[in-house]
Order: sequence, then structure tokens, then C-alpha cells
Amino acid sequence: MTDGSDQDKQTILIVDDTPENLALISSLLSDLYKIKIATSGKKALQISYSQDPPDLILLDIMMPEMDGYEVCRQLKNDSQTADIPVIFLTAKSDIDDEMKGFELGAVDYITKPVSPPIVLARVRTHLRLKRVNDYLKNKLDQNDLR
Repeated sequence: MTDGSDQDKQTILIVDDTPENLALISSLLSDLYKIKIATSGKKALQISYSQDPPDLILLDIMMPEMDGYEVCRQLKNDSQTADIPVIFLTAKSDIDDEMKGFELGAVDYITKPVSPPIVLARVRTHLRLKRVNDYLKNKLDQNDLR
């Protein structure tokens, strides 16, 4: 399927306003995936709407100016970005916060402090699901053209 070269790697956008969190998650994932970083919700949206959008977004909730919930809401309300899986990665561990994340369209919710094996497993699972979903959508689109 892939030869491990950088251009074959799927891209993960990590969105967090705390440099330590960005460094920790980046170092955890950078051997396996291409990493993009955003320190604000506005920057996350710019990257997501670019010519080279991420395959998955790890999104903090508590950020100044635009919180992660608003970022997720905007992504899910736009057909260009609606299919990008969003995993909230946050210190907010209240069940209501988790429910709100899922209601906005997130595919998963991981609370800090993170467990590296759990983050890796969930990222791998959701990227695999996205790849299958993209493949099936592509096949359906091809059939619609016939």
C-alpha cells in the first residue's frame, strides 16, 4: 500500500494553544504521520481549507478567541471539510463536554493527560476508517458518472 515515504504518510493537524502539548503529541506521531500544527482555531480552519487539508484533526477545546467546539462546528458545516475526522484532545473531562463534542460531529474524545498507546490506537483506527470511507465514496462517485 505505501512504501513509508513521507508523501505516502497521512497528515494529522494538531491544534492546541499550549506549546508543551503540541510538542508531546507531535513527537508521539511524527514517525508515523505528517504533522501540521496550529496554535489557534483560526489557523486550524485556514489549514483545513487549504489545497492540502489534513486527513485527521486532533483538536483542543479550551483556546482563546475561538474554542475547539466552534472550530469543529465550522468544519462539520462545510462540505469541503465535513469528512475530516475530528478527535477532541482536551483536559475537559466532564460528560457534558464529551457529549457536546460528539453532537458537533467529533469521532472521538480523549482526555488529558493522554496515554500514548491510546492516542496512537485511536488515531490509527480513525485514519483507517477515513481511508475506507474515502475509497467507498470514490467508487460511488465513479458509478454515478457512468
